[in-house]
Amino acid sequence: MPGSHDVIIVGLGGMGSAAAAELAARGLRVLGIERFGAAHDRGSSHGESRVIRQAYFESPAYVPLLLRAYELWRELEVATGKDLLTETGGLMIGPEGSRTVAGSLLSARTWDLPYELLDGPEMARRFPTLTPGQDDVGLYEQHAGFVRPEATVAAHIGLARSRGAELHFDETVTGWESRPGGVVVTTLFRTYRAARLVLSAGAWAPELLDGFGIPLRVERHVLFWLRPKIAVEQFAPSRQPIYIWEDAAREQVYGFPALGTAADGVKAAFFRRGTPTVPDKLTREVAAEEVAPLLDFLAERIPALGPEVFRAVPCMYTTTPDEHFVLGYPRGEERVVVCSPCSGHGFKFVPVIGEIVADLVTSGSVRFDISLFDPDRFSKTLGAPNAIRTDGGKP
Repeated sequence: MPGSHDVIIVGLGGMGSAAAAELAARGLRVLGIERFGAAHDRGSSHGESRVIRQAYFESPAYVPLLLRAYELWRELEVATGKDLLTETGGLMIGPEGSRTVAGSLLSARTWDLPYELLDGPEMARRFPTLTPGQDDVGLYEQHAGFVRPEATVAAHIGLARSRGAELHFDETVTGWESRPGGVVVTTLFRTYRAARLVLSAGAWAPELLDGFGIPLRVERHVLFWLRPKIAVEQFAPSRQPIYIWEDAAREQVYGFPALGTAADGVKAAFFRRGTPTVPDKLTREVAAEEVAPLLDFLAERIPALGPEVFRAVPCMYTTTPDEHFVLGYPRGEERVVVCSPCSGHGFKFVPVIGEIVADLVTSGSVRFDISLFDPDRFSKTLGAPNAIRTDGGKP
């Protein structure tokens, strides 16, 4: 089927912009379509900072992707001259058997990652802003830190354009279909044709993937910025690590160093305390009762933060029942690649997901084992397994 583009990308947030930059670098004629503006704050790729870490408690299967992602983050910084990844060190804190600690320890040992296991008094000595409980231990990894979502999306968009990609913003996709020889994508403005399609629409993915048996849930989560009670320099990136802190009830809160002055505050949020939402009807106002649980969690653990939350911003997770990514061909549809949603923990993977998507589009051969993310895993009876070749294995 003739068309003026080799591949169309629907959604130019974190994953879509990275895929656009990588595919354009490989010489493909790329069309990217985004319903909002560039590096917008209406979906998932915003909020000033995102955690990046290697000792991944979600599964050791993510670690090879993370090691490659770190390489690509540094390459992106060199290519754009932007400061995008800051290593502050990171603490995974909780009871010894908690998912946060035990899962991180499993990944670190599986992949021979450097780490330290600290008890409560040692954490408090090294990081005076923290007040661990008597049952808390912390896995410390030196290379954890944060990445900057808006700046990263802008960087990838700039690279994609400089490499010849055609990018359309403020244009809403209303549907798509696969036809012999290619795909057709319809927007509110016109119809486009290409050989391949990448769906990276984040919270809008459910409506574009309807009928593929992928159980997606869109959740509203809130990011908070708090005033420090002490000098903000005590929360500087050179002193304050990123953290994920799990309590006895398995609630997880994550947080960051101060990225600016005291007026800019210090960011923290619950990792998974979302409520179902519809993206076009997302409630952007944050009620007082949403603030109280975070203040209660931090009151004993980081008493130098609060009690004032002066800024609160909602974002959306689009998650699956197993909380793992969706990445690959849906139901054997090898002209279409799905690279969203990423279940609320995906931004740190942005450059490597862009590389994997480009591999899937151009050759179908992937250097990593991505079987954990197979779009067909929830509906095995609906089609044959995806034909993705992989090298896999330890790096």
